[in-house]
Amino acid sequence: QVQLAESGGGLGQAGGSLRLSCTVSGRIFSPYAMGWYRQAPGKQRELVASISSGGATNYADSVKGRFTISRDNPKNTMYLQMNALKPEDTAVYYCNVQGELTFHYNYWGQGTQVTVSS
Repeated sequence: QVQLAESGGGLGQAGGSLRLSCTVSGRIFSPYAMGWYRQAPGKQRELVASISSGGATNYADSVKGRFTISRDNPKNTMYLQMNALKPEDTAVYYCNVQGELTFHYNYWGQGTQVTVSS
Protein backbone atom coordinates (compact mmCIF):
# COMPACT_ATOMS: atom_id res chain seq x y z
CA GLN A 1 0.00 0.00 0.00
CA VAL A 2 1.39 3.38 -1.03
CA GLN A 3 1.42 6.14 1.56
CA LEU A 4 2.36 9.79 1.23
CA ALA A 5 3.50 11.57 4.39
CA GLU A 6 3.60 15.36 4.34
CA SER A 7 5.40 17.52 6.86
CA GLY A 8 6.57 21.07 7.33
CA GLY A 9 3.32 22.97 7.34
CA GLY A 10 2.39 25.43 10.01
CA LEU A 11 2.26 29.13 10.63
CA GLY A 12 4.40 31.54 8.64
CA GLN A 13 4.62 35.26 8.34
CA ALA A 14 4.15 37.30 5.21
CA GLY A 15 7.51 37.61 3.54
CA GLY A 16 8.83 34.60 5.36
CA SER A 17 9.59 31.04 4.31
CA LEU A 18 8.36 27.52 4.92
CA ARG A 19 9.47 24.19 3.53
CA LEU A 20 7.17 21.27 2.91
CA SER A 21 8.26 17.67 2.51
CA CYS A 22 6.47 14.63 1.15
CA THR A 23 7.85 11.11 1.50
CA VAL A 24 6.45 8.19 -0.44
CA SER A 25 6.47 4.75 1.15
CA GLY A 26 5.20 1.36 0.08
CA ARG A 27 5.34 -0.43 -3.22
CA ILE A 28 5.27 2.14 -5.98
CA PHE A 29 6.27 1.65 -9.58
CA SER A 30 8.59 4.12 -11.24
CA PRO A 31 8.61 6.38 -13.07
CA TYR A 32 6.21 8.79 -11.42
CA ALA A 33 5.62 12.50 -11.31
CA MET A 34 5.11 14.35 -8.06
CA GLY A 35 3.25 17.52 -7.29
CA TRP A 36 1.87 19.87 -4.69
CA TYR A 37 -1.72 21.05 -4.76
CA ARG A 38 -3.49 23.38 -2.39
CA GLN A 39 -7.05 24.12 -1.39
CA ALA A 40 -8.11 27.26 0.38
CA PRO A 41 -11.46 27.51 2.18
CA GLY A 42 -14.30 27.85 -0.29
CA LYS A 43 -12.04 27.31 -3.29
CA GLN A 44 -11.22 24.42 -5.56
CA ARG A 45 -8.04 22.44 -5.23
CA GLU A 46 -5.37 23.86 -7.52
CA LEU A 47 -1.97 22.79 -8.76
CA VAL A 48 0.88 24.66 -7.10
CA ALA A 49 3.87 22.93 -8.67
CA SER A 50 4.81 19.62 -10.21
CA ILE A 51 8.01 17.80 -11.08
CA SER A 52 8.38 14.89 -13.47
CA SER A 53 10.56 11.86 -12.96
CA GLY A 54 13.09 13.56 -15.21
CA GLY A 55 13.09 16.74 -13.20
CA ALA A 56 10.95 18.95 -15.44
CA THR A 57 9.04 21.46 -13.32
CA ASN A 58 5.82 23.36 -13.69
CA TYR A 59 4.47 26.16 -11.50
CA ALA A 60 1.25 28.02 -11.05
CA ASP A 61 1.63 31.65 -12.10
CA SER A 62 0.80 32.76 -8.57
CA VAL A 63 3.90 31.09 -7.11
CA LYS A 64 6.45 31.49 -9.89
CA GLY A 65 9.63 33.05 -8.60
CA ARG A 66 8.68 32.40 -4.98
CA PHE A 67 8.27 28.63 -4.65
CA THR A 68 10.71 25.92 -5.71
CA ILE A 69 9.84 22.26 -6.10
CA SER A 70 12.48 19.56 -5.95
CA ARG A 71 12.77 15.83 -5.38
CA ASP A 72 15.29 13.39 -3.99
CA ASN A 73 14.63 10.15 -5.84
CA PRO A 74 16.73 7.81 -3.66
CA LYS A 75 14.77 9.06 -0.65
CA ASN A 76 11.40 9.04 -2.48
CA THR A 77 10.93 12.55 -1.13
CA MET A 78 9.69 15.77 -2.65
CA TYR A 79 10.11 19.27 -1.28
CA LEU A 80 8.44 22.62 -1.72
CA GLN A 81 10.49 25.60 -0.65
CA MET A 82 8.12 28.50 -0.18
CA ASN A 83 9.66 31.97 0.03
CA ALA A 84 8.17 35.43 0.10
CA LEU A 85 4.99 34.01 1.56
CA LYS A 86 1.72 35.87 1.14
CA PRO A 87 -1.51 35.59 3.14
CA GLU A 88 -3.18 34.24 -0.01
CA ASP A 89 -0.86 31.22 0.18
CA THR A 90 -2.90 30.08 3.18
CA ALA A 91 -4.38 26.69 2.34
CA VAL A 92 -4.17 22.99 2.94
CA TYR A 93 -1.31 21.67 0.82
CA TYR A 94 -1.57 18.17 -0.62
CA CYS A 95 1.16 15.94 -1.95
CA ASN A 96 0.32 14.03 -5.13
CA VAL A 97 2.01 11.20 -7.02
CA GLN A 98 1.03 10.12 -10.52
CA GLY A 99 2.43 7.26 -12.55
CA GLU A 100 4.11 7.99 -15.85
CA LEU A 101 4.37 6.07 -19.11
CA THR A 102 2.40 2.82 -18.73
CA PHE A 103 1.81 3.22 -14.99
CA HIS A 104 -1.58 4.75 -14.36
CA TYR A 105 -2.07 5.57 -10.71
CA ASN A 106 -2.79 8.65 -8.65
CA TYR A 107 -2.14 8.93 -4.91
CA TRP A 108 -2.80 11.77 -2.47
CA GLY A 109 -1.44 12.69 0.92
CA GLN A 110 -3.64 13.73 3.82
CA GLY A 111 -2.69 17.38 3.50
CA THR A 112 -0.83 19.82 5.69
CA GLN A 113 -2.11 23.21 6.75
CA VAL A 114 -0.13 26.31 5.83
CA THR A 115 -1.27 29.57 7.37
CA VAL A 116 0.40 32.85 6.50
CA SER A 117 -0.22 35.82 8.73
CA SER A 118 0.05 39.39 7.49
